[in-house]
Amino acid sequence: RNYYGGNWASFSFSGLLSWIKENQEKTDINDECEDWRKLILENEEVISLSKKVKTIQHVEDFCFVDQDSAEDVEEAGALPKLPVFGASGAEGVAQESEKECPPVECALQVAESSEPEKATGTEPASATEGKDTEVTSANECSQSTALGESTLELGKTEAAPSEISVQEPKKITYSQIVREGRRFNIDLVSKLLYSRGLLIDLLIKSNVSRYAEFKNATRILAFRGGKVEQVPCSRADVFNSRQLTMVEKRMLMKFLTFCLDYEQHPDEYQDYENSSFAQFLSTRKLTPSLQHFILHSIAMVSETDCSALEGLQATKKFLQCLGRYGNTPFLFPLYGQGEIPQCFCRLCAVFGGIYCLRHSVQCLVVDKESGRCKAIVDHFGQRISANYFIVEDSYLSESICTNVSYRQISRAVLITDQSVLNTDSEQQVSILTVPPVDLGKPAVCVIELCSSTMTCMKDTYLVHLTCPSTKTAREDLEPVVQKLFNLNTEKETENEELEKPRVLWAVYFNMRDSSGINKNSYDGLPSNVYVCSGPDAALGNDCAVKQAEAIFQEMFPAEEFCPPPPNPEDIIYDEDEIAAEETGLSNSPETKPESSSEESSSRGSTAVQKEDKEK
Repeated sequence: RNYYGGNWASFSFSGLLSWIKENQEKTDINDECEDWRKLILENEEVISLSKKVKTIQHVEDFCFVDQDSAEDVEEAGALPKLPVFGASGAEGVAQESEKECPPVECALQVAESSEPEKATGTEPASATEGKDTEVTSANECSQSTALGESTLELGKTEAAPSEISVQEPKKITYSQIVREGRRFNIDLVSKLLYSRGLLIDLLIKSNVSRYAEFKNATRILAFRGGKVEQVPCSRADVFNSRQLTMVEKRMLMKFLTFCLDYEQHPDEYQDYENSSFAQFLSTRKLTPSLQHFILHSIAMVSETDCSALEGLQATKKFLQCLGRYGNTPFLFPLYGQGEIPQCFCRLCAVFGGIYCLRHSVQCLVVDKESGRCKAIVDHFGQRISANYFIVEDSYLSESICTNVSYRQISRAVLITDQSVLNTDSEQQVSILTVPPVDLGKPAVCVIELCSSTMTCMKDTYLVHLTCPSTKTAREDLEPVVQKLFNLNTEKETENEELEKPRVLWAVYFNMRDSSGINKNSYDGLPSNVYVCSGPDAALGNDCAVKQAEAIFQEMFPAEEFCPPPPNPEDIIYDEDEIAAEETGLSNSPETKPESSSEESSSRGSTAVQKEDKEK
């Protein structure tokens, strides 16, 4: 691929158009070196890898604004005669092409340019345009009390929102979208980070948070009675809400307080362990509107498939995440979810890891006697040996995956001209769960991003819709889009549709969900080949973090997963040792009995830094 992150990637608008075209044409990878089979010995056999990308299906894109004037328009800053693959990034237009190279230099530039603030714990996220939220270690954050009474403001607070006048939204043309295409960072997978989730903890522990910057999700929304409403989350929100009566406020507070320590009161839920969470809520003296809020906007679980215990666990997780970085449980990475894999690549690069783009692999080379994988052969006909091999599920051929049953995720991405719920502030990051349209259908998760998330141009919003697939993505999601948005062109818009936000452009696609598949399901896979999945359908990232740690511990059971790296100012430079390495006298850092593993890592980092400065 020409971009980082696989199906976790983010694209500029032109990059997404290239990705759409690539997946609609379904071209095979045909860069095979004819002589590579000469590298295979008699006691070896090969496992060929797939040459087709099969994880994306049913890609359909639509434009609802006039395209006539956009035929000859180029994206601002685009280089002539070069395909633009818009991997997301905070470095701006000038560094788009640099991001297609192995990220060693990029990683060092970021590490050197982002001066850490003097604070205890880990370093905060680097500042680019308007610092929003710093991810800091848990010991710096006071534990939030029940329902987020004690909220901790980290980083600079946002300026007071200016009131917007009630007027028609600005007219956006397709040519403007193309011209401002680099303002967009469009995620293939739509997720948020729970403030006390596994990924936030890992970002803090590994100090990868220094390479990223985050913004609070500002509001939780609900769709009820054909209208979008804001859901009160914290204690202050509950008592300030005008949607709830005083009786409902007391009911809600009592139930949420119970959910925080439900394990201490097993007698209250044990009788409902075989019931759904929706059935359990109906026994708790809650009004229909409260049941709706709790089920779809707080627990965010299925009405039919979620047990009472799972619902209580989900509600507790939501409440525990309140108050750490804001009045909702969620954070969103500026410049898109695609920044997260790139951040880990940057830290990896600092310590010598290499990430190769546009570098495909022909096959795995397996020893017939031991059954272990010894090497890979790439498309240059080069043989690369290693002890361990990690491969993403989509690269495995059909012969290996005959017994694997995959789920699918339905995705839609919309560019709109207004928010689904206009308030006095335009800069809102919102999450909305739309209940199933028909019985048996899944609920749809809607995440709406504003321009201050650095994912879309000014005066537009980027809307992500996600649900488990039952049909094609368009069939699953278009009924929800029609409820929330105006899909007509400007000339066709009727009076009753004027109040809805207008969709300017949209794309639908289905993505394979390969999470939760046991390694034993793959036929003939060597024991030292480890399979990781693509993105799952969940809102958070816990599945990916657990999977990464499980694979790491299986390979290196005695090692710590993602240990904190040394700070740059703590690295001790050993010029003599580096000089010896560069002249070829030593192929690896000399191991001294008294040296700690941290010092060894530091020397490796120093060598990479010095080499890059000389380049």
